[in-house]
Amino acid sequence: MDTTDTLRVRLEPWAEGDFWLLRRTNSAEMTEHLGGPETEEQLVARHRRYLAPGAGRMYRVSLAETGETVGSIGFWERTWRDTTVWETGWGVLPEFQGRGLAARAAREIVEVARGSGTHRYLHAFPDVANRASNTVCRKAGFELLGPVAVEYPKGHWITSNDWRVDLARP
Repeated sequence: MDTTDTLRVRLEPWAEGDFWLLRRTNSAEMTEHLGGPETEEQLVARHRRYLAPGAGRMYRVSLAETGETVGSIGFWERTWRDTTVWETGWGVLPEFQGRGLAARAAREIVEVARGSGTHRYLHAFPDVANRASNTVCRKAGFELLGPVAVEYPKGHWITSNDWRVDLARP
């Protein structure tokens, strides 16, 4: 049975026990468009940031029916063109890719960001060469504003697409 159109996801707030997921998503394959894998020290620091209270939030993405973890997604504040906006990013484990789960999680994160009532816009900045993430943005209802230069990680400039959702619109 093809379950591609029926799989639902659940966003679970990032927890202490989710460090294993950072390790799983830190492969060369998963970080190809993000400047490559991070060191163990960088992963520990990232995990601590994910756990710390503050603006935005990180989530573990799981299948609603089984609870099986499929990836992560979150949103955080960023200054973009002299305005504070939300930015989002995600990763789906290789064995779950190609099933529309990232787009489902992205639609969920739009609603979470909208519900915060904090910023008008949510942006995503996938590398222009990252076909999968650009497709996620389109399927999740983001508007393509065009290519931009983005520094990520620090000291590494890439050409990304600027995708945006207006959170003031339902």
